Amino acid sequence: MAELAMNKTHPEFKRGFQSGVSIAIGYAPIAITFGLLAKTTGLTFGETILMSLIVFAGASQYISLSLISLGTGVFEIILTTFIVNIRHFLMSAALNEKSEKGQTINKAVYSFGITDETFSVAAMRDDTVTSGYMFGLNLISYCSWVLCSGVGFYLGANLPQTLQESMSIALYAMFIGLLTPSMKKSMKVVFLAALAACLNTVFTMTTELSTGWAIVISTLISAVLVELIEGMKAKTGEEEDEK
Repeated sequence: MAELAMNKTHPEFKRGFQSGVSIAIGYAPIAITFGLLAKTTGLTFGETILMSLIVFAGASQYISLSLISLGTGVFEIILTTFIVNIRHFLMSAALNEKSEKGQTINKAVYSFGITDETFSVAAMRDDTVTSGYMFGLNLISYCSWVLCSGVGFYLGANLPQTLQESMSIALYAMFIGLLTPSMKKSMKVVFLAALAACLNTVFTMTTELSTGWAIVISTLISAVLVELIEGMKAKTGEEEDEK
């Protein structure tokens, strides 16, 4: 029975690994940039690698760098990244519907490696998503992210000090790069980003909230308000259709 399981899992792992090659290639420049920025933000090599090992979430790691550079507290950083990554609950639930039955322990392990990209590849697969496939898909993506983070750190360490200090502006450019594609696809995202920015400015200028708490609270309020407005619009549309 064990031999049969191994024979079944091995080709699935290989398929997952092959499917993840394009993701690994795509992660490389982003992870290198993260490592470079981590160095200029003041993180050590060990801290940079540890963040990639434990967090493994591009947008959250970039946000963490920005908050760290602002002197934000640990709790605010954790809460902010939790809010950013809360979509993973939905992705995991959706992927579970395509996964093989049982294998609870395996699912608990490979769920750590679910990202936007690995979820998209796995969700588009015609066949049932097996544990072997997910381990292969996640492994190559994870290794690429962690290793390239280290490469980026060493590249940053070899830059002139003046250039290292000026690289902090790249964080804001990265956030704009992450946000722009979503804004092009949905006015809801545009409104959400604008409202969050306005609320953050108000909280920062008129209250004694720290930078981290201002970001967290403005994000939560804007998300709730936008969803309430969307819900009201949908309800109004249904009522008009009924008439």
